[in-house]
Amino acid sequence: MAADPYTTLGVPRGASEKDIKSAYRKLAKELHPDTNQDNPKATERFSEVTRAYDLLSDKDKRAQFDRGEIDVDGNPTMGFGGFGGGGGGAGGQRGFRGEGFGQDGVDIGDIFEGLFGGRGGPGGGFGGGRGRAAPRGANVQYRLKVPFADAASRAPQRITLSDGKTIDLKLPAGVEDGTQMRLAGKGEAGPGGNGDALVIIQIEPHAFFRRDGDNIRLDLPVTLDEAVNGAKVKVPTVEGPVMLTIAPGSSSGKTLRLKGRGFTCKDGTRGDQLVTLEITLPEADADLVRRLEGWRDPRPLRARLGV
Repeated sequence: MAADPYTTLGVPRGASEKDIKSAYRKLAKELHPDTNQDNPKATERFSEVTRAYDLLSDKDKRAQFDRGEIDVDGNPTMGFGGFGGGGGGAGGQRGFRGEGFGQDGVDIGDIFEGLFGGRGGPGGGFGGGRGRAAPRGANVQYRLKVPFADAASRAPQRITLSDGKTIDLKLPAGVEDGTQMRLAGKGEAGPGGNGDALVIIQIEPHAFFRRDGDNIRLDLPVTLDEAVNGAKVKVPTVEGPVMLTIAPGSSSGKTLRLKGRGFTCKDGTRGDQLVTLEITLPEADADLVRRLEGWRDPRPLRARLGV
């Protein structure tokens, strides 16, 4: 005989629906298989807690249990019918993988929303033990590493699913690190249809590009003569190098803008690439020292700093 559902959830018999749900949320988060992969007892306990919540969250079944008409498994306590053919709804334990786990007919997606990255449950809700739709297969979660430049330009990405099949994904506008893409019907098989594949995007860092919202930043080394005299220089972007004009007399820290060379925004427009100039001097260059001998810049550059 399974444990009393009130005892399993740690609530008194007169507990409100809110208290029951709160107790279940707390226990489910602690015992969920995704966070207890090395603890089989936690998985078993998670199943018991879910079974108890399945019974107590259903007003009719809870009332029948309190009156002694059904047991903790939802089976009638008397030897005649009238309770839905002995099917109280405990059901068999489903496999744990990805998201949307729980007992058959129990949608706990709302409970793990925010904890495991969204709902992910296949739906179904509480069917009261009769007339419930067949459960869908479990969702399967994947992590896809995407190169920085590919994420910015939304280059197609190929992913291999657990069944060995490959799919070319088109990254969504506004893609960010942690963006989740759902592939309907690409999860595990189930009597009510396949679950979904949930692909979490992980944007890899770049050697010299940095993301700033929908813009991309780049620190560009330039020589002293390029800064003093002005120049046209080649600058890398996520879609290949372009020519950039540096105005004469440009200083270190000056930022130039390349329109439409950033990430794609959610509205379909493109951010910009912001190029910050860094004047780099040669070390111990005798010719440069000789050319500047006797020349001084008279400007009070540090006056605004009070020195």
